[in-house]
Amino acid sequence: MITPFSILFRYLIFEMLPPFVINLAFFSFIFLMKEILEITDMIVNQKVGAGAVCLLFIYMMPLFLQYVIPMSVMMAVLLSILRMSGDNEIMALKAGGVSVFRLLPPVLTFGVMGMLITGYMTIVGVPQSADRLKTLLFDVASANLSVSLKERTFNDSFKNIMLYVNRIDPQSKVLHHVLIEDGRTKGVNNTVIAKRGKLFGNPNEMVYHLRLYNGTINQMNMQDRSSHTINFETYDIRLDLRDVINAPGMASKRPKEMTLAELRNYLKQVKDDKNAYFDGLLNLHKKISIPVACLAMGLLALPLGIQSRNAKKAFGVGLGLLFFLLYYLLLSMGSALAENGKLHPAIGMWLPNVILGGLGIVLLVRSAKEKTISMTFLAPVMDTAMRLVKKR
Repeated sequence: MITPFSILFRYLIFEMLPPFVINLAFFSFIFLMKEILEITDMIVNQKVGAGAVCLLFIYMMPLFLQYVIPMSVMMAVLLSILRMSGDNEIMALKAGGVSVFRLLPPVLTFGVMGMLITGYMTIVGVPQSADRLKTLLFDVASANLSVSLKERTFNDSFKNIMLYVNRIDPQSKVLHHVLIEDGRTKGVNNTVIAKRGKLFGNPNEMVYHLRLYNGTINQMNMQDRSSHTINFETYDIRLDLRDVINAPGMASKRPKEMTLAELRNYLKQVKDDKNAYFDGLLNLHKKISIPVACLAMGLLALPLGIQSRNAKKAFGVGLGLLFFLLYYLLLSMGSALAENGKLHPAIGMWLPNVILGGLGIVLLVRSAKEKTISMTFLAPVMDTAMRLVKKR
């Protein structure tokens, strides 16, 4: 029996650690590359500092690590077992009377380790990073607004709003002689002129409120070609900082950004709203089912690595990516069906784990009985994927 202190147990664990770290770094880099254009725009056009960009990367990491870690666990198990199979180490173990099932404890232990890390990311990391990301984006947008809001300079950072300030008091930050061209209402152009103005920030909603004092509004309606003039003592204009730094959905906390306790309270509040309730329940099950995918992935990778002893590492990488793509497609399909109310959220989120975990058990039993696993069923899937890639 393989115990946590046996040589074989420790050998397998340490064998899986290097490919896990390498895959974790590689796939994290791939996910970050998706955001590189937006980050570059923030650095070049928005004049965001290097420190803020580094913090932005850190706060974004839990959002994609929850998917990268299960993928890295599967790749680590698959590549390690594939290497041992190619070097005939698995055959030597079988010749020495070691059953394939006795390789399960270290693989499952490694999967549990990945599950705990992923669980921390989904349950704790994502909600905390979302809160800190909001604060960081508000600070970045505020700093960008302070830099771009200069005296006697037209500012067009906000969508459909042109802002001009004649003088800014360096002590009180009061704006003097403010001119605003507001084209947010279709067919209507508002020109606002005020003697003074003051900015008030709201970090929770990513919004600035510009309060103007003692001014006039000249309203021109382009449809009926009419004009109106309104005098005011105070007038508030909402300036959305999401127009300055592209941060959609930051105004309120979404279910996927909530902790488990917040999700439970959210479900109690929206129990009469079917769509909102299903959305909350979907994210509740997703926070638990994604970490458990580490076990299902590891369980599937073990027999695949044993049976592919003559294959190269490139084949193992492709095989791992193919099955993770299958998992992600099943997860996306289950999520879509659950959001439409055609499938219960629990079924939609747990079905991918059941399918891949069940497939892993079947393949493992066949491996233990020395029955070969035919990979011909993968050919249609790979052909379909190649056709889709060519079409794109």
